[in-house]
Amino acid sequence: MTIREAQETVDQWIKTYGVRYFSELTNMAVLTEEVGELARVIARKYGDQSFKPGEKDNLGEEMADVVWVLLCLANQTGVDLTDELQKSIEKKTLRDKERHLSNDKLK
Repeated sequence: MTIREAQETVDQWIKTYGVRYFSELTNMAVLTEEVGELARVIARKYGDQSFKPGEKDNLGEEMADVVWVLLCLANQTGVDLTDELQKSIEKKTLRDKERHLSNDKLK
């Protein structure tokens, strides 16, 4: 599935099952919540914390939840994430094509 197809799939799901999009502000809060849930799993899996009883290693699920809400926000605000991601890659390539290669901290 491409990013554009994902945006269309989420939009169709919202129109079919979700009644309507939450407001942009609500979805921003939901995105923040989902990123926090992702951070919790990463802290337990890769950091110094351990999973509590009943918690599970659902890293992929939490990442997908973040992407879902981001796709909602893109749809609501008229952002084509395919185009924007391509622009971002081009910007980073132009700006950073030498910087990381010459960074001794990364070697």
